[in-house]
Amino acid sequence: MKLLSTLVLLALLAACGGGEKGGARRAGASDTLTQRQRDSILAQSRIPGARGVGTAMRAADSVSARVRVTDTIGP
Repeated sequence: MKLLSTLVLLALLAACGGGEKGGARRAGASDTLTQRQRDSILAQSRIPGARGVGTAMRAADSVSARVRVTDTIGP
């Protein structure tokens, strides 16, 4: 029984891992949207939790702007 569960676990791990970064892609499919564009489209959708994506993007933009200001002012 322990051997069977170990084999099932290994089979599941093999099926899930080792793909391309960002998920599996169809052969010949070219991605024309950036990750930010995809996130922006998602944030505007009516999918549950999509507003959280927009909120996270605004928070990241705010932090990024603060870092740029801090870098330009410097100590």
